[in-house]
Amino acid sequence: MINLIKKYSRFLPHKFCPGCGNGIILNCFMRAIDQLDIDPNSYLCVSGIGCSSWIPSPYLNLDTFHTVHGRAIAYATGAKVANKKLNVIVFTGDGDGAGIGGNHLIHAARRNINLTVFLINNYIYGMTGGQMAPTTPKNSITSTSVFGSPERPFDLCDLVKSAGATYIARWSVFQPRQLIKSMKEAILHKGFAFIEILSPCPTEFGRRNQLSIKDYLSLFDPKSSREKNKFKTPFGILVKKKSPEFCDILDQIKKIASKKGDI
Repeated sequence: MINLIKKYSRFLPHKFCPGCGNGIILNCFMRAIDQLDIDPNSYLCVSGIGCSSWIPSPYLNLDTFHTVHGRAIAYATGAKVANKKLNVIVFTGDGDGAGIGGNHLIHAARRNINLTVFLINNYIYGMTGGQMAPTTPKNSITSTSVFGSPERPFDLCDLVKSAGATYIARWSVFQPRQLIKSMKEAILHKGFAFIEILSPCPTEFGRRNQLSIKDYLSLFDPKSSREKNKFKTPFGILVKKKSPEFCDILDQIKKIASKKGDI
């Protein structure tokens, strides 16, 4: 791990809360790209605003683009269309990527553009005050639902599946080996790849809902039955298929337009 830190880290003190899963995700990502042995200069990590958006920037010694709230996938789409040789990786959260940026998420999946999206789901707006998010489980306590959330949460994997994503997986930070392997598959996948990563937020969600890290472990345990698992989320690779990729389709359109003399 020391060699990976020297190779990919900028040696900055992190700002993640004790018990947060973001450090594990950073660790898994460094291991994944190291095992892939792809030129580090080909990576572009794009993030928005939120706790998980701090994972690539400023901690990774790769090209990173820290964008505005909810717009990480939009910026990533522009970068990929401009230079399809880039391995564009988006780090986003459930609030940033599915709340404020939800529209960009579904349309990127619909286009099947060759992006890899790691959406870290901690069931709350962790950095901005602990507000209710689109993934907050019903009846959960947040700063904006002090008597319990009245809303049904999104199943984000089902959402991007219905929109057309061609690689979909869900893991938790308590499954690092599976997560590393899945990250490698997602990066190599030709098309829109989406991994939802369940991560504890002890400070905002856990404290308000009286959950310890041990409680989180039992909630995220893939061996638990759906009746016992409060979040009722299946783990694993949920979709893996081939479909025409957006940038390739654009190239075909350019060739047709060029033959007709329109460009």
